[in-house]
Amino acid sequence: MTDSVRDLLIVGLRDAHAMENQAEELMERQVDRLTDYPDIHSRLERHLAETRTQKKRLEDCLESCGESPSSIKDMAMSFTGNLAALGHAMANDEVLKNTFANDAFEHYEIAAYKSLLTLCSLSGMNGLAPALQESLREEEQMAKWVEDNVEKVTRDFVTRQRSTAGVAGVAS
Repeated sequence: MTDSVRDLLIVGLRDAHAMENQAEELMERQVDRLTDYPDIHSRLERHLAETRTQKKRLEDCLESCGESPSSIKDMAMSFTGNLAALGHAMANDEVLKNTFANDAFEHYEIAAYKSLLTLCSLSGMNGLAPALQESLREEEQMAKWVEDNVEKVTRDFVTRQRSTAGVAGVAS
């Protein structure tokens, strides 16, 4: 059973690497477009740096298992991240849609890291746990920041809309 759990852990690490590729693509697009929201811009830049470090941690975990990331999964998830960012960019309320998506994505990442930590324990590969726990901690902090700022982002968006074109122009 340990070998099959180890195999599942490897698949999970590759999936997590691809997930972080997707997160990187999403945040790069958001950082480029959210300069009018300095708090969000600053926090996303910081989390983008964390995401790049998380990818490196996952690469190190895979390397310590004699494995490597999946180029196909990475490419597919990067493409998906770009499509999602493009879809939100066309919306008048892009900042709100990004906030909602970021909240959901952070929780997805949290669940993925918790699962990886369980697989580390079940496979006896506990040496990988500290790196994964660090990434989990960063994702939990980002999720909390997003949750704590939904109301502020919404208020800032409405204020900006009122001062430029009026709230009646808000897309649904």
